[in-house]
Amino acid sequence: MDTLLKTPNKLGTFIPQLHGFERISSNSHPNPSRVKLCVKKRPIKVCSSSTSSALLDLVPETKKENLDFELPLYDPSLNKVVDLAIVGGGPAGLAVAQQVSEAGLSVCSIDPSPKLIWPNNYGVWVDEFEAMDLLDCLDTTWSGAVVYVNEGVKKDLSRPYGRVNRKQLKSKMLQKCIANGVMFHQAKVTNVVHEEVNSTVVCSDGVKIQASVVLDATGFSRCLVQYDKPYNPGYQVAYGIIAEVDGHPFDVDKMVFMDWRDRHLDSCPELKERNSKIPTFLYAMPFSSNRIFLEETSLVARPGLRMEDIQERMVARLKHLGINVKRIEEDERCVIPMGGPLPVLPQRVVGIGGTAGMVHPSTGYMVARTLAAAPIVAKAIVKYLSSNSVRGEQLSAEVWRDLWPIERRRQREFFCFGMDILLKLDLEATRRFFDAFFDLQPHYWHGFLSSRLFLPDLLFFGLSLFSHASNTSRFEIMTKGTVPLAKMINNLVQDRD
Repeated sequence: MDTLLKTPNKLGTFIPQLHGFERISSNSHPNPSRVKLCVKKRPIKVCSSSTSSALLDLVPETKKENLDFELPLYDPSLNKVVDLAIVGGGPAGLAVAQQVSEAGLSVCSIDPSPKLIWPNNYGVWVDEFEAMDLLDCLDTTWSGAVVYVNEGVKKDLSRPYGRVNRKQLKSKMLQKCIANGVMFHQAKVTNVVHEEVNSTVVCSDGVKIQASVVLDATGFSRCLVQYDKPYNPGYQVAYGIIAEVDGHPFDVDKMVFMDWRDRHLDSCPELKERNSKIPTFLYAMPFSSNRIFLEETSLVARPGLRMEDIQERMVARLKHLGINVKRIEEDERCVIPMGGPLPVLPQRVVGIGGTAGMVHPSTGYMVARTLAAAPIVAKAIVKYLSSNSVRGEQLSAEVWRDLWPIERRRQREFFCFGMDILLKLDLEATRRFFDAFFDLQPHYWHGFLSSRLFLPDLLFFGLSLFSHASNTSRFEIMTKGTVPLAKMINNLVQDRD
């Protein structure tokens, strides 16, 4: 699905909860929705032939690629105070840089690898990118999607889906940033020091950059944005590959949004038992009859599943589907923290994306939501800096207020309520849930997945889902949702502007 940054500063706070992960990989650029982690190599028990297990020995062929741009660099000898310093050069950071600089304000983007193409695959609903005039940044689109609830139930979703062209999206953003005079500095950020009016960003190369506003766009590393509550999210864990295959059984005009079938585990009783408790599904984007993106995904679990477990299930699934992988172009190991508390609101450093708690707590989606929020953040920064009416803490508070108004906070509480229920569902209960979910009117399931529903529409969504659910599923929602519902109501009552 959506596929982040990692600076090692604070990620250690949640790593111990993920079985099988040893340490953070210091990937050099921010990426808005997923964290990649280095996985400890362990033998993987594969309940299939040696040829299938050989899949895990294939080496991805795609190497890191840099864009061919001459970036205007920040000159530290000038000691220039910029209007906005953005830490992180992922889609969220560049989108804000582009829009703030268009208003004539000075912007410096700080990133260790500012020209590196983002590595992970982003999938989005086409209507989301169309609304932002980004259709030219989709390299493949499908007329719709399918969901395999079980061996006998298949849902056809008539909502076009697309794969983001990462090179095109970053090129488009960089070109506009360069044209607008954005300055770039290639380094990591180690600290930020605040004064009454300005802040000083301290970089790993010793350079110090003064700015009126500092924006943390570093993803889930939470590099600069502060949290004051225990961080205990759920985790979406996925292993994906872009592969050349002999063939596959999927319609090339439809992407596979979710495949919850588990017959591929019949010969692996132990693995099937684990999957029955914490299920995984296949997410697939077929580009042609012999080229496809395949990703085995745990929707949400606490603690997160081990990567080896995910890979083992994927190998068994591909063997059952008769998919023989000849060559791997790219692979990705992804972990998305979902839910958990919002950062301290407000605070001096402004945030956007993963560092600001913007991942969808029930789905893991964030790319489209973050890109849609970039104009809100940019507009607020431009408004208050241009008016000279507020500075420092007060300016940051106004930007945070525009990013997280009370209706968005209430929406997030409802999504966290949904996540808390999903955390408690086994495979059969999960199947029943999505059987009802995708029977809803498109207004409801489109709006839920794309963060377009707000209270009271979310209440009507919940009632509609309950009415479409089977009696067994209703009972499960009632019994497993009572405590999360009480928690959500309490949080809604306590949250005030």
